[in-house]
Amino acid sequence: MYSGAAAAAGPPRRDFISVTLGPEEAVGVGGYNNSKAWRRRSCWRKWKQLSRLQRSVILFLFAFLAVCGVISYTSMGEAWKSITNKSLDEQRTEQEIPGLKLANPAVLPAPQKADANRGDNPELSLQKPPKPPHVRRGPSNLQIRAPRRDMRLKTQHDTIRAVEELVEADKVEKTEKSIISWRGAVIEPDQSTEPPSSKIKEPEKPSPMEAEDQKEPVPINERQLAVIEAFRHAWKGYKDFAWGHDELKPLSKSYSEWFGLGLTLIDALDTMWIFGLKEEFEEARKWVANDLIFDKNVDVNLFESTIRILGGLLSTYHLSGDSLFLEKAKDIGNRLMPAFKTPSKIPYSDVNIGRGTAHPPRWTSDSTVAEVTSIQLEFRELSRLTGDEKFQKAVDGVMKHVHTLSGKNDGLVPMFINTNSGQFTHLGVYTLGARADSYYEYLLKQWIQGGKKENELLEDYMRAIEGVKKHLLQRSQPKKLTFVGELAHGHFSAKMDHLVCFLPGTLALGAHNGLAADHMKLAEALIETCYQMYAQVETGLSPEIVHFNLHAQKGHKDVEIKPADRHNLLRPETVESLFYMYRFTGDKKYQDWGWEILQNFNRYTRVPTGGYTSINNVQNPSNPEPRDKMESFFLGETLKYMFLLFSDDIDLINLDKYIFNTEAHPLPIWVPA
Repeated sequence: MYSGAAAAAGPPRRDFISVTLGPEEAVGVGGYNNSKAWRRRSCWRKWKQLSRLQRSVILFLFAFLAVCGVISYTSMGEAWKSITNKSLDEQRTEQEIPGLKLANPAVLPAPQKADANRGDNPELSLQKPPKPPHVRRGPSNLQIRAPRRDMRLKTQHDTIRAVEELVEADKVEKTEKSIISWRGAVIEPDQSTEPPSSKIKEPEKPSPMEAEDQKEPVPINERQLAVIEAFRHAWKGYKDFAWGHDELKPLSKSYSEWFGLGLTLIDALDTMWIFGLKEEFEEARKWVANDLIFDKNVDVNLFESTIRILGGLLSTYHLSGDSLFLEKAKDIGNRLMPAFKTPSKIPYSDVNIGRGTAHPPRWTSDSTVAEVTSIQLEFRELSRLTGDEKFQKAVDGVMKHVHTLSGKNDGLVPMFINTNSGQFTHLGVYTLGARADSYYEYLLKQWIQGGKKENELLEDYMRAIEGVKKHLLQRSQPKKLTFVGELAHGHFSAKMDHLVCFLPGTLALGAHNGLAADHMKLAEALIETCYQMYAQVETGLSPEIVHFNLHAQKGHKDVEIKPADRHNLLRPETVESLFYMYRFTGDKKYQDWGWEILQNFNRYTRVPTGGYTSINNVQNPSNPEPRDKMESFFLGETLKYMFLLFSDDIDLINLDKYIFNTEAHPLPIWVPA
């Protein structure tokens, strides 16, 4: 270094500093060269230069952020796990049910366990629930909500339950009941209906509906509430005086047995589910689980036990998803199979479900045509669920055989068929009433159930309807009511069973599924006639059989009733057709007609201590002569169709997804992949 003063004083002088670089300094260990080692030492020096307070604050902030991170990770992990389970469930469904495309089902709440929270909800809630996001339409008391994908059903002896909601949903709906899926299927024309694959080893499980496909709930109206009240009154009588037995005798406060299998209870299972009667359903389920035993030495009628017991169990399985009902259905289905061990493969009418034997009635070797051709929906569905083809093979063989038989009259069939020869007997008598009615109904419904590809069924149905038009249709006087009579050896009879009133609904169902438009016109004419069978009678209730006047007579109505025919058994056929007609037309008059019928049932058949009774005389309002018997179909069919008739929710048992068997038990329409 130097300065101006020093320069003036003498020669310049220079000072030097000598620095020696050793090996370590040469590579930058002692100086800054941006290496990681140098940066670590520099950060540590800076950290040591901080005060103790500053370091404590920084450590606290780091700890707080770490805790927040752990909490966030846990919450997101649960949501991610649920999303992953969605795709896993879909893959399992596809693997378990190859060849079938499951429908988008509705969602219903699972009934509460009998011993769980019974005091929290002792009665059915009739108030409209809070509106949840993405819901499907249905009665308000059913509290239909968007489902989760990660649902699992417990074993057959467990109560129906579902897993908890997602974390976000739990915060909002901690008190909501668990839900299970209500499975259905969508009809798709032009799909094959091959027999179910024997590779299916496990029963199908309900698959939840996509939230975006669900709709707003439809509240229960006053008329539906009246139906629920009627059901509860009938159920009270059954529970108090006939629990576990076939039928209630409400006047004598006792019961009657037919098969000893709790027919009324099984017939009413799906009705209670649809009505949302959770407590009653759970009580009935316990009886099925603990007391319904088929291993007993008793003869049962193949047709009646199929449509009521097998049909009721299958329907309840589909609506509830509880595998208990499927296991019971498989049991009774297997026990009914000996009926098909005949020379002609036309089944016997009676089966001993304990011994595994079958036989025709004692007085004949004939079976009725309606009985052997109206068990197909149930056995076919049992094959589809179990993967065992024997059930469908047996009943399809009956239909194929009947298809080829001679003795028909423009598609109309006789009433009897011989189990040995496989031929029609008692030729020349044709009716759509008892012993033949549901043959025509099941032709159409099997065609719909199977995806509209079994052309023989459709051909037989269309030919039969043309036969009805040609041979059995007439008009009465004075109101010119269109009715369906009977033909006996070429002679027309103006006799019409109340059972024939299934026909308007069946015709409307066919028209809805693309058949001739004039079928709907005929349905409209016939349902007017069925209503008049009530309206022209003193009690407003139809007799079992009526005769129509073909010629105008002064002082005479269209409807004439003979003393032997004036009883009423609480039958459902007219209400059934009213339901179909309202569902397809939206005409409110059909609801009003049904309301009149319900009021008259309450007025003339209701028993104060519980239950309803059939009556002997519909023409005597002051003394209708009660018969002291409540048929199981009053709960299984009549009240169920009433409730559906009064509903404005087309998705409450959607008729594009479900087909009703002849006992009003809904089964899913098949949709092959």
